[in-house]
Order: sequence, then structure tokens, then C-alpha cells
Amino acid sequence: MTKGTINISALRMIAVAMVALVMSGCISTKETVFTDKADPEKALEYRVELARKYIGEGNWDNAKRNLSLATEIDPKNAEVHEAFALVYQSTGEFELAEQSYQEALRLDKNFSRARNNYAAYLYSQGRYKDAQKELELVVQDTLYKGRPRAFVNLGLCRVQNFDPQGAEEAFRRALTMDRTNSIALLELAQLRYDAADYETAGRYYDTYRSVIRQQSSRGLWLGVRLARQQGDLNAEGSYALALQNLYPDSAEFEAYKRTL
Repeated sequence: MTKGTINISALRMIAVAMVALVMSGCISTKETVFTDKADPEKALEYRVELARKYIGEGNWDNAKRNLSLATEIDPKNAEVHEAFALVYQSTGEFELAEQSYQEALRLDKNFSRARNNYAAYLYSQGRYKDAQKELELVVQDTLYKGRPRAFVNLGLCRVQNFDPQGAEEAFRRALTMDRTNSIALLELAQLRYDAADYETAGRYYDTYRSVIRQQSSRGLWLGVRLARQQGDLNAEGSYALALQNLYPDSAEFEAYKRTL
């Protein structure tokens, strides 16, 4: 596995995984007349949900407006500060994003979703050790619904921190909770390939192929190299052709061409 390859691909994966946790669910797009003073708790929930809907649409101004109204109702609500962090992170206001994440966790140290998203932010900034520390806390929360993804993200951090053994442990833990997690399967296949354990790498890779519709460029490039180890010219040619057709501008296709 090349360092440049995993930086780009893993970053994409972890970003997608984290945002999915926050933006899941269907929220009405209709703003209705609502008197915040009538029922503060209900009003707060409404404003936060509406802000999340606007975050999902990339409508930052309306997201901030609703979060500001939520802050007027309860300035010490951790969910409000987490949502502000997501807005600031998306608009490139990184200092404000970090402040908001830290404030959310100060107000609720057991807020695993916010800690998970804070780890995603740290990872996106290349602060892999800091991200790993946060994720090691997240995975201890046995009631957190996003725990399988958190183990995957922890594994990705450990890869970046040059801890392949720890990364494998995290990915395997993720698979015990979600046997079809394609990220964990591909990363384990890559780690086993790097360790020259081609048989085990092949098993993980075969399972990875069975749970996805279309392989990533990293998956296809790994498939090419595994096929070479097995002397399977047909499989090698098939993966190489797919890599050329689907990802002609990828770092993996460039790496493949250098081996010809």
C-alpha cells in the first residue's frame, strides 16, 4: 500500500462515513410558524432538526440562522454546538469548527456522535494521532449505534499512524459487528497483502468483491496484484481493464502502468 494512495482514499471513506451518521433520517423541508416561547424543549428540537436539514442541502446561512435561534433557547445544548461545528467545518472555518466540537464535548463528554465527528474533522486536518485518541474513546461506548463505523475509522487512523497490527485489530472488531463492511474488508485484504499473507488477503478480497457493486480504484489495483501472485492472467487482465476504464486518472492506474 502506498502512502499517497491511502491518504486520499481513506480520507474520502472516513468523511463519507461520518457525515452519513449525522445526516441520516428524513426531515421535513417545510418551515412552519413556531413560537419558541410556548414550548422551549420542542422548539429547540425543531430548530436543530431544521438546521440539520439545511446542512444536508448545503444551505449554510439558514442552518446558522436556526442554530442561532436554538442557542437563544439553550446556549448549553451540546447538539447545537455540534451542528455549528459541522457548518463551520463545511465552510472552511476550521478554528470555529474545532471550538464548537470542543464545546459540545465539554457540555456532554459522553456525546459519542459529536466525538466521532470531531475525530473525522481531526483526520481531515491530518491530525491522525489526535483523531485516534478521540476514536479510542468512542469505541468504548457500547450503546453507540455508529460503533462499527467508529472501529473502521480507528483502523484507518492506526494505518496512518504506522500501526498495522492495531489497525487489523480494529478492522476485525468492525467485522464482528458488520460482516459486510466493505471498507474493513478491503483494508484487511491490503494489510494482509502488505504482510505477504496472500492467501488470507485473497479471502478478504473475495468477500469484499461479493458485498459491493463496483470496486474502488484501490480495490481493483489490489486485485491486479493478487492475481499476479496467483498467476491468474485472466483475472489480472480483467481487473486492469476495469481500472483503466473506470479510473483512468487515478493514482492506482498510474501505479499499474509503472509496473508494465
